Amino acid sequence: MIKNILFDLGGVIITLDQQQAIRRFQEIGLKDADQRLDAYTQEGIFGDLERGAISAETFREKLSELIGKEVTLEACAYAWRGYCKEVPERNLQALKRLKKEGYRLILVSNTNPFMTDWVMSSDFDGHGNPLSAYMDSCHLSYKLGVMKPNDLFFRKVMLAEMIYPSESLFVDDGPKNVAAASQLGLLTYCPQNGEDWTTKIDDYLHPSL
Repeated sequence: MIKNILFDLGGVIITLDQQQAIRRFQEIGLKDADQRLDAYTQEGIFGDLERGAISAETFREKLSELIGKEVTLEACAYAWRGYCKEVPERNLQALKRLKKEGYRLILVSNTNPFMTDWVMSSDFDGHGNPLSAYMDSCHLSYKLGVMKPNDLFFRKVMLAEMIYPSESLFVDDGPKNVAAASQLGLLTYCPQNGEDWTTKIDDYLHPSL
């Protein structure tokens, strides 16, 4: 019986637009942004930021070096937030429904301080609420010090939440992330970026119906 639902952020709760993010990073001066940014798992200084190996300020300094001119924290935030295409209302309503039905909702995201500042602000949903208002708890890669699909990410979350994999559904648009979670015994669902998962999720929660 599923008691816990672990939700990815980008591609599931929010719809991602990698090309918009690339354009924004190019706009602030990073000409090879298309080679440096990944849809699922970042590398280089981008990965260092999302693993928590460097701070937002250190990222800004290193990005300035790559670009060859000083960039501001605001410019970094502008570029990173290009990843967000939209926050579908249907997803927010589904989260409310699932929480009301008694499921424990847990955010598990590869992310960074620039995205989190927006996601956890009153600007997030268009109704004055942060994403945390929809979740029971949140686990973010840069705070955990490890990124999906590393199995240590999932082990840290399950230990912190004191949950069993057999009682947990993991929803993520990244095939490698889903494969890693499945190896640990979690039930998994891998919708495509922007796909409407809000009704299909019930097939995983109530397979016998």
